[in-house]
Amino acid sequence: HRDLHSFPTRRSSDLSKVFYPKTGFTKGQMIDYYIRVSKYLLPHLRNRPITLKRYPNGVEGLFFYEKQCPSSAPKWVKTTKVAKSDGEINYCELNDLPSLVWASNLANLELHTFLHKAPAVQRPTAMAFDLDPGAPADILKCCEVALHLKAFFDSLKLKSFPKTSGSKGMQIYVPLNTAVTYERTKAFAHELAQLMEQQFPDLVVSRMEKVLRKGKVFMDWSQNDDKKTTVNVYSLRAKERPTVSTPVTWNEVKAALNEQDADALIFEAAAVLKRVEKLGDLFAPMLSLKQKLPAVESTRARPASKPRKAR
Repeated sequence: HRDLHSFPTRRSSDLSKVFYPKTGFTKGQMIDYYIRVSKYLLPHLRNRPITLKRYPNGVEGLFFYEKQCPSSAPKWVKTTKVAKSDGEINYCELNDLPSLVWASNLANLELHTFLHKAPAVQRPTAMAFDLDPGAPADILKCCEVALHLKAFFDSLKLKSFPKTSGSKGMQIYVPLNTAVTYERTKAFAHELAQLMEQQFPDLVVSRMEKVLRKGKVFMDWSQNDDKKTTVNVYSLRAKERPTVSTPVTWNEVKAALNEQDADALIFEAAAVLKRVEKLGDLFAPMLSLKQKLPAVESTRARPASKPRKAR
């Protein structure tokens, strides 16, 4: 790849090592996926501090998080220092293909980024909701909640964008790209989650206690925080199969719910590469669409839609 040619050569290691034993998907295939999807992925990583999540022995082995960018990182891997109460953390930024391949070679299987970019680490570029189903609820229950959220944001003339988590749930993003603080986005998200819980008590829970989540969808508003990361779009997940956090259309969400087809929202690496070739980057508006977050009171003024039944 031509973007790699201007950087010092570094040998990738253990490319034949199986990272997903259930499918035989190897470390080499993981790196190849990230190279091939990089055209669509890199704009969503650029200038975002990232917490590395490394799986040196694959998805069935031990993993560890790495906030501090490794001291062994090449000089061309950009970093950003973020002040903490007990010092500072020098986070990696994966701004280009060589940096992405370098991190992949370290078995950084999953990409977990913040909602802000450096150097404006107190200004989120979006508001996000992580929809986490509590068994026996599944991604189809998340679709119901997602569509209620869409109706609410539509009523405020705000565009929202869904993606799968690559695991069992979904995430809904509202691009902002305007002057806003985490204090505002978190307050708005919390108020909205509470409203959803009040209106759909058999479907939504906004409180953190796991015991409350059985058969419901936990609408995690707390992701809107400068200390929290969320799995990045197009990131692989460390599951049995090489599933990917994949942007989807609202029509796909509706169709999966209407047809009660949870598998329609599960995408593995090969399928994602075909999707981006055909559909392009469905999450591209997250990069540039400017929207202003209304006052928190807007959540009280506009009721969410009534539950809809699958046909």
